[in-house]
Amino acid sequence: MSSALLTADDVSFRYAGTPVLHEVSVRAEAGSMLAVTGPNGSGKSTLLHLLAGVEQPFSGRVHRAPAVRIALLPQRTSDMDALPLTVTECVRIGRFTGHRRLTRHDHTSVRKIMERLEIAHLGRRRLRELSGGQRQRTLIAQTFVQDADVYLLDEPTAALDASTRRHVHDLLGEKVRAGASIVIASHDAEESALADRSLAL
Repeated sequence: MSSALLTADDVSFRYAGTPVLHEVSVRAEAGSMLAVTGPNGSGKSTLLHLLAGVEQPFSGRVHRAPAVRIALLPQRTSDMDALPLTVTECVRIGRFTGHRRLTRHDHTSVRKIMERLEIAHLGRRRLRELSGGQRQRTLIAQTFVQDADVYLLDEPTAALDASTRRHVHDLLGEKVRAGASIVIASHDAEESALADRSLAL
């Protein structure tokens, strides 16, 4: 039986008193992928933020296994867009843990994921200079370059062309086969079909 790295038990959430989620339960299991589906406003992004610890539930409980490493790709990242970061600097952020200096392995990991997502040639460009698709590929690279146990992805391929979507889907499969857990919020039926399980909100 797969081990749960992250669980939510009967979690509810409210924005300014308005219910968004009501008693939702989720298991993020090692070596598996869960698709969270539902219309806009159903609480998909909120659920991912609760799982990541960005938000706290109004009721219910989120439990993370000891020392579990979580990588979150949010849907809106306007704060990061405002920073004067280059593409390479943005991706490197995914390799920082604590105060240690980046190693040769870290730099190699950054280079490989940038090549994989076809953004290596954009390395010196600023985030604010990028197209929507280029920016999304950069943020996906920052997320996947992390050595995480759980990847929480909010509509990761919404702004991408078909070729890049296939690259991302290949990466999802590789992470799952390596033992990671993927929780992906998606409107896309083809993308959701990649998952072992689904949760409709």
